[in-house]
Order: sequence, then structure tokens, then C-alpha cells
Amino acid sequence: VQLQASGGGLVQAGGSLRLSCAASGITVGNYNMNWFRQAQGKEREFVAQIRWTRTTSYADSVKGRFTISRDNAKNTVYLQMNSLKSEDTAVYYCAADRLISGATIDVERMLYWGEGTQVTVSS
Repeated sequence: VQLQASGGGLVQAGGSLRLSCAASGITVGNYNMNWFRQAQGKEREFVAQIRWTRTTSYADSVKGRFTISRDNAKNTVYLQMNSLKSEDTAVYYCAADRLISGATIDVERMLYWGEGTQVTVSS
């Protein structure tokens, strides 16, 4: 299984980026797909999830600014990030799980991880 994250970069505060997570070895439509992020010196934290049912959930810190989506034909998951803030600076990771609805989403319960992509927001 490979989850290849891309799309990170340097952006000014208030700007936008779209991250992509291209999957191989799994079908994203059969898994819950997640984005996590890890800022320097901090623990990895949950950002967004799109379940196999297409139900989405977000961390409070990104609600209304970030949108997670999925393209089954491309077997790819996206994270559209708008109104970026300096505190969004982190390495962003995609991950897959098969947790049941309502289960706690945390790092230890992910089945597969991709390599991270750096997002830097300048103020």
C-alpha cells in the first residue's frame, strides 16, 4: 500500500493550497481517508476525515476553511485549504482506516500512512 501526498508549499496567510493523496494498493472508496498534521515540536493531530460513506468530519480548528473530498476514479483524496493561517504550518499526512462510525480517530488506529508534505504559511 502506498499513499503519496503532494501539493504542499509556501503560501501567504489568507491564501489557499490543495493537497492530494494518491493511493495504490487500496481503494479509497472502501476506506475512511484522513488528513493529519504535525507542527514542529508538537504531536501529530487529526485534521479531516472522509468516510467510505462520504460523510466528512473536521477538527474545530479547520472547520469552515478546509474541505476534504475524494475522486474514486483517480483513487485520490484531496484537502482544499482556504484562508490559511500561520498556525496551519505543519507537515500534512494522509492515512487510511476502517474504524466504525463514532470511533475515536487517532494516530494509533490508522492502518496505513503516507509520506508527509510540508505546508508553510507566512504571516
